[in-house]
Amino acid sequence: MSTTEQRVAVVTGGARGIGAATAVRLAAEGRAVAVIDLDEAACKDTVEKITAAGGRAIAVGADVSDEAQVEAAVARVVAELGAPTILVNNAGVLRDNLLFKMSASDWDTVLNVHLRGSFLMTKAVQKHMVDAGFGRVVNLSSSSALGNRGQANYSAAKAGLQGFTKTLAIELGKFGITANAVAPGFIATDMTAATAARVGMGFEDFKAAAATQIPVARVGEPEDIANAIAFFTGEAAGFVSGQVLYVAGGPLD
Repeated sequence: MSTTEQRVAVVTGGARGIGAATAVRLAAEGRAVAVIDLDEAACKDTVEKITAAGGRAIAVGADVSDEAQVEAAVARVVAELGAPTILVNNAGVLRDNLLFKMSASDWDTVLNVHLRGSFLMTKAVQKHMVDAGFGRVVNLSSSSALGNRGQANYSAAKAGLQGFTKTLAIELGKFGITANAVAPGFIATDMTAATAARVGMGFEDFKAAAATQIPVARVGEPEDIANAIAFFTGEAAGFVSGQVLYVAGGPLD
């Protein structure tokens, strides 16, 4: 595929963790990648890793829950890389607490980033997908969508993304656009390290304890999720849409 035909991918929350691994993987698949995060400077390492390997990438700073910032970010992607036809809605935050301790702000922040952010990003990008007659949307859900103590906000947001995904698949399919969700289990990232710190455990001990509950006897790595996302965003996945894939090292109900 020539540069003029190169598909452009947008990855939100791309500065670190699953987002960074996904951006690098999609670049390796031949995509030009816009790495979006709240702090543009934080995307530097991801972009440099891609460009050092011969890929095309830009860093874009945006709060995905802010409509004006989202529209400006997508306009910049179009201007600098081209019209995006692949979108990975990965941006996310944690504000964990038991229900009786959870503030309205904790609830709103998590729902705004995960759900409102995915809605705004998809709405801004889908017009380019429709024009191209091709599109791939992948939303990051979580095993927490099935319920997880101390995560009423996060669980609700991640379950909501599954319904959002299925509706996108129904509405956008006739335009050559697929929508799928990847729901990670325990993945070793800064976010899970923060969870370990919150519960007063060392990260290595936290991971070891988690691995004892996982059939493949290890925790996941960001690359495990990037591999699944790469499949869903590929040319060959055009008949797979509206699906939720749990990538958790074993079956989840």
